[in-house]
Amino acid sequence: MSGESCLHQLQPHTGPIVSVSSVSCPKTDTCTYRGVTGNKYVQLNVGGNLYYSTLQVLTRQDTLLRSMFSGKKEVLTDKEGWILIDRCGKHFGLILSYLRDGFVTLPKSRQGIMELLAEAKYYLIQGLIDLCQKALQGNEEKALCVIPFITSPKEEERLIEGCVRPVVKLLYNRGNNKYSYTSNSDDNLLKNIELFEKLSLSYSGRVLFIKDVIGDEICCWSFYGQSRKLAEVCCTSIVYATEKKQTKVEFPEARIYEETLNALLYETLPVPDYSLLEATRRRTNCCSHSEEEEAVELRERVRRIHIKRYSTYDDRPLGH
Repeated sequence: MSGESCLHQLQPHTGPIVSVSSVSCPKTDTCTYRGVTGNKYVQLNVGGNLYYSTLQVLTRQDTLLRSMFSGKKEVLTDKEGWILIDRCGKHFGLILSYLRDGFVTLPKSRQGIMELLAEAKYYLIQGLIDLCQKALQGNEEKALCVIPFITSPKEEERLIEGCVRPVVKLLYNRGNNKYSYTSNSDDNLLKNIELFEKLSLSYSGRVLFIKDVIGDEICCWSFYGQSRKLAEVCCTSIVYATEKKQTKVEFPEARIYEETLNALLYETLPVPDYSLLEATRRRTNCCSHSEEEEAVELRERVRRIHIKRYSTYDDRPLGH
C-alpha cells in the first residue's frame, strides 16, 4: 500500500477475543515503536474492531496515541501482530479520520456525539473534544410539549390572560372524591387523560394545554379563547346505587373534540368563523348512534368543511 495515510476497517475479528487488560495473558506480547518510519502501516484491534492506519497519522497530534506509537508507552500485541486497545471500537474510525484530516462529520444523534466525546477524552484529542462539546451545546434536546401544572388560582389567571393562543385545561383531582367509583369510572378517567395527552402532542404549537390538580372537581375540561372561557365539560356526577352514593366518571369524547375545535376558531381570527361554529354545534338526532360514532362523524364533517384552513398548518387535522 502507498500514501500518507489510509484507513481501512476490516470485518470484526471472529476468533477468540484476547483481554487487553490481562497483561499476563500468554497470547499477548509488549513492544515499542521507537525509530519506526511514519509511513509504516500498523494493525489495530480496538475492542474487536480491526483497523489499518499509518504511524504518521497516529502520531500527528499530541494525543495518547502519539505516546503509544512514539515509544513513550508500551503496547500490547497478539500473536498475529495486531495491536490491542481495550476500548470500544464503534467510533474509532471517526477518531482516525479526525487525526488524518483535522475534521470529521459527527454522528447525527446526540447519543452518538456523547459516545464520541467519551472516546476523544480517553485519547486526549482536544480538538475533537471541543468539536463534540460545541455540537452538544447547539443540539440540546427540546421537549415536544410542555404542559404547565396549575398550583394556584393566580397562576391560572396569569397563564390564561397572558396567552394569545386558545387554552385547553384539564382539571384532574381524584382527591376530591368522597365516594366509591362506579365500575367504568377508572377506565374513563384514564381515557380522559389519554385524550388530553394526544391533543397536547398534536397541537402544542397552536393551543396552550394546562393541567389543574388543585381544583374542586374530579375530572373537568375547560376551553378558553381570547382570554375568556368558552365552554366547560364536566365528566363527573353523583349517582345512587344500592342505597349509597357513587361517583360516576364519563368520557364524552365527541363533546371534547367539538369544544377543542371551537377553541381553535379563536387561534388567528379576531372573531370565530360562525359557519364552522355552526357545523361543530350540529349534533345527530339519531338516538342509536353511540358517543364514539358521533365523535367520528363530527371529526369527519369538520375536516371536510375546514380543509383549506388546516392546510396552512404543519399539524394534522383532529381525528388523524
